[in-house]
Amino acid sequence: MSSILVAAIDFGTTYSGWAFSFKGDFHNNPTKVCARNWIGNQLISAKAPTCVLIEPDGKTLDSFGYKAENKYADLSEERAHEPWYYFWRFKMMLYDKMKIQRHVMLEDETGKMLPAKSVFSLAIEFLKKDLLKECHKQLADDLSEDDIKWVLTVPAIWNDGAKQFMREAAEQAGIPRSQLKIALEPEAASLYCRYLPVQKGHEENFLASFEPGTKYIVLDAGGGTIDITVHQVIVDGKLRELHKASGGAWGGTMVDKAYERFLSDIAGPEAFQQFKKEHIDDYIDLFRTFEVKKRETSPGHLGKVTFRIPPTFVKTIKGATGLSIKDKIMSSPFNGQVTYVSGKLRVDGQVAQSFFKQSVDSIVQHLESLLGERLNKECTAIVMVGGFSESIILQDAVKCAFGRRYNVIIPEGAGLAVLKGAVIFGHRPSTISERICKYTYGQSVCHETTLDCNHPPTRIELIDGKLHCINIFVKHITIGQTVKLEEEQTEIITNPTYADQTTIDRKIYASKSPDPRLVTEPGCTKIGHFVIPIPDISLGTDRLFGTRFIFGDTEIAVKSEDKQTGEVQIHSIDFLE
Repeated sequence: MSSILVAAIDFGTTYSGWAFSFKGDFHNNPTKVCARNWIGNQLISAKAPTCVLIEPDGKTLDSFGYKAENKYADLSEERAHEPWYYFWRFKMMLYDKMKIQRHVMLEDETGKMLPAKSVFSLAIEFLKKDLLKECHKQLADDLSEDDIKWVLTVPAIWNDGAKQFMREAAEQAGIPRSQLKIALEPEAASLYCRYLPVQKGHEENFLASFEPGTKYIVLDAGGGTIDITVHQVIVDGKLRELHKASGGAWGGTMVDKAYERFLSDIAGPEAFQQFKKEHIDDYIDLFRTFEVKKRETSPGHLGKVTFRIPPTFVKTIKGATGLSIKDKIMSSPFNGQVTYVSGKLRVDGQVAQSFFKQSVDSIVQHLESLLGERLNKECTAIVMVGGFSESIILQDAVKCAFGRRYNVIIPEGAGLAVLKGAVIFGHRPSTISERICKYTYGQSVCHETTLDCNHPPTRIELIDGKLHCINIFVKHITIGQTVKLEEEQTEIITNPTYADQTTIDRKIYASKSPDPRLVTEPGCTKIGHFVIPIPDISLGTDRLFGTRFIFGDTEIAVKSEDKQTGEVQIHSIDFLE
């Protein structure tokens, strides 16, 4: 059944939001996307802070976004916040983990624990319901939830377990599996930018006008992660991934942490932690105002940058140390570079810019490395998207490093490119027609030991009276290999090990080596498994199944064919422990 509406949820580390478009509107104007504006105090933003406030029962969502921040601040001021659960910036728990447990716990701001999937699910459920409320306003009662295709964004550098975790959280939030697509963030942004005119100097440059064969880099700079991919335009406006997604945890939150270390160096670690614990409302507001400064701070600015400081910060320093904030500044590493005047810190431009150094240097170095690779040398442009790409300092660093060799393109509303691109991806998921495999994938098998075994020495086990070599890596696909959308890999025949087996459970392994021989090799990790049911065991170990991995989409699947009956099934791989 064709969906009449595509709804996307961009679940970010620092900010989240939703957007949608109707099928008819998309065909007339693909960039016509409805997204909500969120309001927090004096701030109006296109996305809301990824903050969740859960009632003391640990199950009921009280509020999300700015409302969660404000209510938790009010509870804290009244010393009534302890039984409540407050989570923010929790998405990063899924970053850079090869193995993720399905029932992993998540720690809130006061150290209390809840199941992580419940927290993610409650946040997704809120965004889903909030979006549906707006949809029903526009369509009255004509819209059924069966008419909606949902899209959920994830970083491209995430592994398969993290993607599955988000999928299961979305299903727990009431989004049916069959109606949900996972979109990779830089890919979504790239799709959106293909429809936009963007400014470079005094010229208008349409990414849509890129000729087939054009190669360009998408730099998706978010709050938590920097996600970089290389695309090439092919025929019919479709895109091919040329380099597996790469990046790191160098996003805007790294700048926030540098600013927090700066404040801690002035106040002293104990006084700062006391301020954070006793005045969470002011702590939240401190970083709200810093978010604005983060975008405004410019490179090469020699004058002072002003940061507003709450009175409670000054009082906490005095109470904890017996010294005034001016005395603490004089004894800190920033003496002569920072002054305190009328509730504000006046900071040398050089110091303010230093908050960005680690993040920006990491991004520029990674781009240099990426562009130095042979396959990427023909790139002509760097497209900057994501909320952190709105930082003038990051923009300037990328332009200074690469502007002479490449077009550095920053589309208007770069922070919404992923969200709006996810809507386009939902309408046209086949636009990304080729992707690059991130790992060498294979499965663990055993075979009867013979004199002709040519693999490295491995463990031998007695199975049904015969010696078998175990832990053999049978490769399905090689790291760096190009795979087309829904492309089936070479068939591998598998059969039961024992005559009375009612299922075949195959373990899936991933390696950064192009040609692993054993699953016990260093760097080879068990990442999941899939199960083939055997309802009829009459053929015993002679019952054969052909298995083919299906790569090229944002998630991996396995196709099995019962060679006796011809029955074909598609299996999901379980990547969670």
